[in-house]
Amino acid sequence: MNPQAKLLSITSLFLGSTITITSNHWIMAWTGLEINTLAILPLISKSHHPRAIEAATKYFLVQAAASALLLFSSMTNAWYTGQWDITQLTHPTSCLLLTTAISIKLGLVPFHFWFPEVLQGTSLTTGLLLATALKFPPITLLLLTSPSLNPTLLTILAVASTALGGWAGLNQTQTRKILAFSSISHLGWMAIILVYNPKLTLITFYLYCLMTIPIFLTLNTIKTLKLTTMSTAWTKIPPLTATLMLMLLSLAGLPPLTGFLPKWLIIQELTKQEMTPTATIIALLSLLGLFFYLRLAYCATITLPPNSINHMKQWQTNKSTKMFITTFITLSIMLLPLSPMIFTTS
Repeated sequence: MNPQAKLLSITSLFLGSTITITSNHWIMAWTGLEINTLAILPLISKSHHPRAIEAATKYFLVQAAASALLLFSSMTNAWYTGQWDITQLTHPTSCLLLTTAISIKLGLVPFHFWFPEVLQGTSLTTGLLLATALKFPPITLLLLTSPSLNPTLLTILAVASTALGGWAGLNQTQTRKILAFSSISHLGWMAIILVYNPKLTLITFYLYCLMTIPIFLTLNTIKTLKLTTMSTAWTKIPPLTATLMLMLLSLAGLPPLTGFLPKWLIIQELTKQEMTPTATIIALLSLLGLFFYLRLAYCATITLPPNSINHMKQWQTNKSTKMFITTFITLSIMLLPLSPMIFTTS
């Protein structure tokens, strides 16, 4: 891809996200989301492979439909209330349409079908942007409108997303699709607590990004796209592959690692809201995700291939990449002791 075109796309992504996050007016928020959609399309289709073109087409059609629905929602609200302010979304029909539009944009169940296919059709670096950076503007809109949203609808969407994200990831062999279903499952955890504690949704999103970034970068470094090639990846960069297991377990939410923190806080908050059955269901459903994370970790570090590849081990990688990945790995594994500070700030 032309460096100037890549720079233009990435700059447009930053611009679109910034416009949406900082706007108070629905039209400006919609404009930012449209800029984001148009900016990511060249990055998705840059390989010119038929699957990448298909992924870009699917992404464009889904996001265009969601944006039209969001615009219709804001226009309906303005028609009935005379308000274009994002925080003044009060009409019930507008709230329902907005929840649907943002669910489509994020990939919440039952509007999730496009996300694994798009992620599978693009590169790992673009997939990282789709799973983290491009989720931030829609989540910001949900946070701004959270007092007006229907808690029952969000709870149903959240439980369904956590269930399907764990269930559908069980039989996947492609690492990008596994990470896509992992993202859907984590979005369920964010959506379930949105109405009761919006700050906790934001903390969960930040920590999810913190844990997902090093996994995508590690898989990109060791050039692993399938579970079958993952079992031979340990011969390339042994230390990185060893820490991959810890990062995956952190994403699964096992206690001594960073990923346990958001799940612990969400279950605690749901219990305070007298939603103990919901907290129990969502905690049990996270065990489905734990299974496929364990399978990934098992393939990456414990299995040995029948024929070891005879080549020099890459103990040294690119210095800037190494520092970047190392920082994120440390944060994605060892952030749990900072939880008292997070309690005081939230």
